[in-house]
Amino acid sequence: MAEDKPIIVVEDLTAAYGSTVILEKISFSVKRGEVFVILGGSGCGKSTLLKHLIGLNIPTKGEVLIDGENLHKAEGEARQRILKRFGVSYQSGALFGSMTLEENVSLPLEEFSELPPDARKLLSWMKLERVGLGEFGDHLPSEISGGMQKRAAIARAMALDPDVLFLDEPSAGLDPITSAELDALILRLRDSLGMTFVIVTHELASIYAVADRVIMLDKETKGIIAEGHPEELRDHSDNPIVRKFFLRQAE
Repeated sequence: MAEDKPIIVVEDLTAAYGSTVILEKISFSVKRGEVFVILGGSGCGKSTLLKHLIGLNIPTKGEVLIDGENLHKAEGEARQRILKRFGVSYQSGALFGSMTLEENVSLPLEEFSELPPDARKLLSWMKLERVGLGEFGDHLPSEISGGMQKRAAIARAMALDPDVLFLDEPSAGLDPITSAELDALILRLRDSLGMTFVIVTHELASIYAVADRVIMLDKETKGIIAEGHPEELRDHSDNPIVRKFFLRQAE
């Protein structure tokens, strides 16, 4: 069960590219140990919000707090300490094709730890084992399936034992069975390690399978038009845009 104290707090966030405002004065929080999903139609700002949550973009206004610390105001060692609190798995997996899975997972350890090579290698294999790839550490990304690449990317995101994992469209391009296996992995990691997940996706099957809570962004209002459990929103929302999304209804 998720604790009451949120691990992520977004307060009055406005995100813009130049004079073009994408999101305006949005606020929400993410509880510890929950699977939190960000969803919405194309162009609603899902990827923009993710970039702000992981520190790639600076808010025009507002704050992103990670366990009470302001990500965008922190500098130097303080910022590095916050960044180590979370890992990120991008939509494509973003694995280095010329490196083995073990070498890919070891990269954050090389960059942000003082562990000797043998210890880094051991930890990398342990992370791969955790995602079901313990026998594939010496394989190149091109030698494994798309679903396995996604799992390897999650293993790399877990390398520094983060509190939060951000996943960008983890099921994109996967067949239904592989997608369901990835959903099951997310729930196992949440339950066994107490990890918090923030997932950007529009895949309804995955949303229903893993989400404890969702927020739905809207392009027109530049804000959050729904928050709650996906099945509750599907069955009881009085917003027609929300109902159409969850029921797969055309305009």
